[in-house]
Amino acid sequence: MHSSHATTESLAPAHQFGVRLSSTRRGARLARRLAVQQVAAWGIPYDSEASWAVGVVTAELAANAITHGRVPGRDFRLSLRRHRHHIRVEVTDTRPEFGPPRPLPPEPPIEADSGRGLFLVAAYAEAWGCESRDICTKTVWADVSCPDA
Repeated sequence: MHSSHATTESLAPAHQFGVRLSSTRRGARLARRLAVQQVAAWGIPYDSEASWAVGVVTAELAANAITHGRVPGRDFRLSLRRHRHHIRVEVTDTRPEFGPPRPLPPEPPIEADSGRGLFLVAAYAEAWGCESRDICTKTVWADVSCPDA
């Protein structure tokens, strides 16, 4: 039995945040909440456009990690880095062979129940991409604009 859990990892400097979360819907929801909470701790107001954008991007990347990047018993990782003019959101999962399509396929029909996540990421991020840092994982990242804090 795999329980949903979060373990915060200490990263230096103070403008970085990392957490491992279970590859479940609960883990994906927690990723969004933790991202918005961390952005607020960095001085970006909870109800700002930047906070909203980080929340949406995190939710979509985490949802993709648990849908397309899940390996039973393996967690995914959320990392945030605060830069001067943007926040980098990174979600790392354990399925490097299933990266996001580039370029994006045509937008799904209005009646479709899914398929819009990466369109939202592209709309809210100034840049996004995917990289494999080793043979066991892939990281999908997005840079979300934010004012100087």
